[in-house]
Amino acid sequence: MFISRIEIRNWRNFNQAEADLRRRVFLLGPNAAGKSNLLDLFRFLGELARDGLRRSVERRGGIGPLRCLAARSVSDITITVILSNDDGPRWRYHLVFNRDAGTKAPVVKEEVVDRLGDPDAVVLNRPDAEDRADPLRRSQTALEQIIANRDFREVAEFFRAIDYLHLVPQVVRDPRGFSALPVHNDPFGRDFLQRVWSTQRRTRDARLRLIGDVLRSAVPQLQRLEIEQDPSDGTPHLIGHYEHWRPKAARQTEAQFSDGTLRLVGLLWALLDGDGPLLLEEPELSLHSEVVRSIPGLMLQLQQKAHQRKWRSARSQVLISTHSRELTSDPGIAPEEVLRLEPSHEGTRLLTPDAEDRALLATGLPVSEVILPRTRPPSLQLLLDADW
Repeated sequence: MFISRIEIRNWRNFNQAEADLRRRVFLLGPNAAGKSNLLDLFRFLGELARDGLRRSVERRGGIGPLRCLAARSVSDITITVILSNDDGPRWRYHLVFNRDAGTKAPVVKEEVVDRLGDPDAVVLNRPDAEDRADPLRRSQTALEQIIANRDFREVAEFFRAIDYLHLVPQVVRDPRGFSALPVHNDPFGRDFLQRVWSTQRRTRDARLRLIGDVLRSAVPQLQRLEIEQDPSDGTPHLIGHYEHWRPKAARQTEAQFSDGTLRLVGLLWALLDGDGPLLLEEPELSLHSEVVRSIPGLMLQLQQKAHQRKWRSARSQVLISTHSRELTSDPGIAPEEVLRLEPSHEGTRLLTPDAEDRALLATGLPVSEVILPRTRPPSLQLLLDADW
């Protein structure tokens, strides 16, 4: 399944916005338009299913920081998503929440789950009689409760499978230098090597071989990737074997990898390590411009090879925020895969390419030439056009 549509109200930058989504989505927009906040909306759904409403809201500072500054008559925060598969829409999940007037804790105002298709059915509709008899129930979503989500557990499991990745090479190399261990599923990479090492050996080795094969187009000297455990303290280390003028390949650990190589390994591993949506924030960081150009192709190549091997753990959807001209120059990016964020005093809008954009893209011009320039802030354009 994948998220095929979102409708949001009063979430951070977005007073009221909606958009249809594909299995691959490129989020483009100027600084402070809300790209990170839109990705965080999907993270929030994942955390709702894993950690619950209260913890997910508190982690973001409470209802106040979540509510859009442009909100006026309606202060409730609303999130609606449609989940689809290749046969069409399958589920609709709708959540409205706010702050309780007395306790100030987050409270569910509405929660609706619809099964879509043949036949359509309302699986959940809150508040219900039990909520009215026990108002404390509204401090939790049904999504986070095993008993309550029995009839739509597929939705809860899908949300739990949402992953966010913003791997920081320095954190991968020295996780203890940034915080106490252990951590679990850290998006910045504190437990990245441990996750790789803990994967079942046959699966782990097959993934590393595939990643090494795909990476050679970007890192030609790389022969293969392995992972080993330090016998002295049990710390896992990523090992790269590189060709050079000597007969035997040179060994390097993650401590000697370039930042770009580490980020690429992390990105490609994440594409194979799960089957839910993957959220990527500016994957172009630390990478040479020519390597950045190849990222969409590398991602597609890896997923195609995983599909050929009939691996189940291939991502159902990838959402990418980026400013990069190189990344969006890939001719394989379709207009339907692009979502442009346009800020205004009334909140950020979500825009798909219009008829003019599509006509230009149809001539062979890439997204980097047609849509990315439209994300340039007007004040910067005036500065660039000024006669000095």
